[in-house]
Formats: sequence, C-alpha cells, structure tokens
Amino acid sequence: MPNIRRTVEAAAFSAALALLSIPASAETITGAMEKAYVNNPDLNAARAALRATDEGVPIAKSGYRPQVEASMTGVQTRFDRQLAPPTDYHTGTASITITQQIFDGFQTLNNVRAAEATVFSSRETLKANEISILLAAAQSYANIARDQEIVSIRKQNLAFLKEQVRAATSRTDLGEGTRTDVSQAEAELAQAKALLVTAVSQLKQSEATYVQIVGDTPEGIKQAKPASKGALRNLDQSVAAGLRDHPSIAAAQYSVNAAGYRVKSAEGSMLPGVVVQGSVSRNTGDNPSSFGLESSTGSVVARLQVPIYQGGAEYGQIRQAKERLGQQQILVDSARAEVQQTIVTAYAQLEAALATITASREQISASRRALSGVIDELKVGQRTTLDVLDAQQSVLVAQESLVTAQRNAVIASYGLLAAMGRLTVKSQGLHVAEYRAEEHYEAVKDKWFGLRTVDGK
Repeated sequence: MPNIRRTVEAAAFSAALALLSIPASAETITGAMEKAYVNNPDLNAARAALRATDEGVPIAKSGYRPQVEASMTGVQTRFDRQLAPPTDYHTGTASITITQQIFDGFQTLNNVRAAEATVFSSRETLKANEISILLAAAQSYANIARDQEIVSIRKQNLAFLKEQVRAATSRTDLGEGTRTDVSQAEAELAQAKALLVTAVSQLKQSEATYVQIVGDTPEGIKQAKPASKGALRNLDQSVAAGLRDHPSIAAAQYSVNAAGYRVKSAEGSMLPGVVVQGSVSRNTGDNPSSFGLESSTGSVVARLQVPIYQGGAEYGQIRQAKERLGQQQILVDSARAEVQQTIVTAYAQLEAALATITASREQISASRRALSGVIDELKVGQRTTLDVLDAQQSVLVAQESLVTAQRNAVIASYGLLAAMGRLTVKSQGLHVAEYRAEEHYEAVKDKWFGLRTVDGK
C-alpha cells in the first residue's frame, strides 16, 4: 500500500510539473482558428479562385464596348521591261476600323447578369470554405488535446504497472506470491508500453495535421470547452438558422440565377442583331495607276442580321441551358437537405458526448474506489494481482473514455455551429482582419484596360 501511495503522489507531482511547463503563450482553440484563417493554403487558393471569377464580369461587359482594329499593308511591285531598266513601285494602305454592337438579342445583358450571379455564388462558396477550414482547425486542436491527455494517462498507467511488477516480485521473494502474479504484471506492463507507443504516434500524426491546417506548430494546447458563441437552445431553432444562414444554400440559389440568365442568353441567339462599323483608310504610293496621288476613304456600315437557321445548334444550346437550370434548382434542395442532416447529426453527437462525459466521470470515481478497495484486499490475501490489474484497466478505460468524450463534445459543438453557418470570423469574435471579397470585385468590374492585377502582379 505505501508503494501505491508513493506512485500516486509521484504521478500527481509529475502532472503538476507538466502544467507548470506550459508556456505563457499557450495556444487556444480560437487562436488556432485565427491562424488557419490567415495561413491555410487551401483557403488562400479559394480566395484567388474567387478573384479570377470576378474577372468574368468585365469580360462579359466587353460585349457592350466597341472593338477597334488597326491595320497597315505595304506592296512593292517591280516592272521589268525590254530596253529599259526595271522599275520598282511602292504602295501602302493604313486603316482603322471601329465595330460597335448595337443590339445582340440581349445576350450581353444576360451574360453580364449571369457573370454577376456567378460571382455572388462563388462568394458564398468561399464563405463555406472558410467555415470548413475554421472547423478543421478546431478539430485538429481538439485532437491534439485528446492525444496529449491519452499519452499522459498511459504514462501514469505505465508507472503504476511498473510498481505492480516490483510489488509482485517482492511478494514472491517473501513467499507471499507466485511467479504467475509477476508474469501477469509483466504482461500488462508490456501491453502498456505498446499502448503508450501507439498514443505517442497518434499525437505526432495529429500535430502534423495541425501544422497542415493552421500553418504553425502547436504549443501549450490544452483541452478546450464546447463552443457557446452562436449556439441556439434546441434542434428546431438550429435547423431553421442553418436553412436560413448557411452559405452553401445561398451559393446554390445564386447558381440558379446564373443558369436562368444563361437560358435567356441562349434564346437571344435567335433574335436579330444590329452592328455598326466605321472605317477610315489612307492610301499612298507611286504606282502609275494611282497617278502618284494619295487618297483617303471612309465608310460607315450598319448591318442587320436576322438568324433563320444555324444548323440546329441554337436549339440544342437552349435545351442544354434549360437542363442545367433544372440541375441547379435540384442542387438547392440537395444543399438544404445536406445542411439539415449535418445539423441533426452534430446535435445528436453533442448530446451523446455530453452524456458520456457525465457517465465517464462517475465511472472514473467508482473505478478508483474499486481499485483502492482491491489493493487493500490484496494486502490481506483476499485478492490477487490479476484483480488489481483488472481494476486498474477499468480506471484506464474510464479515463480515456472521458478524454475522448470531451474531444467529441468540442468537435460536435463547433460542427453544429459550422452546419448552421455561424462558425465565422464575426460570430466567433476572431481577432483577425476579415477577407473582403467585394473590394477586388469593385476594383475590376468596370475596368476597360490594364494587364496588372489589383495587387500589382
């Protein structure tokens, strides 16, 4: 019994030293999400993709604007005549042509509207990606906290089993035990070593995932509490909030708008078009046919185009656009169903995790009392070493169950917020500059010229 007490006291002292060794700048789950929001490469790639999508609007607006083309030609002609040296003549022409689409069956108008709707859809998709990355950061943080606790628990278990091997050996030397007791304790010790190695390996994997998502090494991580900011009282309110606020649903709805405008654009190909073209040219040269004179010409042409039949392609394109519109409308329903299912699942997981936490704490308390009783009974010969090992195993299982349930509660709570569309920089009060997608859009939507991007590339 004194040996057991010394082991418990040593484990408590080691745990206290571990707490004191945590750096003052310990990472929090909020800090992990802040770093991921800034550093995550997948999220930064999604932002770059949105900026590329923004350029679709000025590209579509080019249909409103004139097209200007300049050309120059030069001709050298050689006349080779009998009894006279060859003669070279030069002529040149320079011209500029301006073409302006006056009416194109509203195709440009609808193309611009479709491009704008696509931008809005992509913005909502980016918001969904941000939520996904913040959730991944919270998950990786909680996984490390769990794995660190499990490593600590298994180290304590290892110390306890080493003491049991020593105690069993001492009893055997005194004739109060058998070699079987020693072998049983040694077998449990060997298994505990293997379990510790596995736990350390899992911790390293979780740390690697954390670096990938957050972009920084984990330091001073400790068990977080379930998320509370933005949480609602019951499942019905959570589902209603998710169906109203989740960006994936908004993105699908904007995609429906874009597909609708593309149908109208395709139908516009069957309407008349009006184009006005003006050109000016200048002719120079010493060709005898021009009598050595320079001349200038100018013209303005208005052209009305009435499509009658284009091989049937126009009809196929219209039907194709309508089918894609129908597809996008179905995807809205799919997005709503997915959000609802995710919320219900996360809510159920959170409830189960919280209940498991309560049960595990009760199990730990009862298992420790049982272990203490078995050890006392072992002293008077009423229990065996195997009984002590079994009781210790019950304590170990209960402790790891508690740690896992705490991790599950954290992940389920943040998963619930993510499914509701509320795991955002603003709702969680993250101390980081929020990415403003509209700034780039406003800078490029009406640009006529320029090769450089907004950031100067």
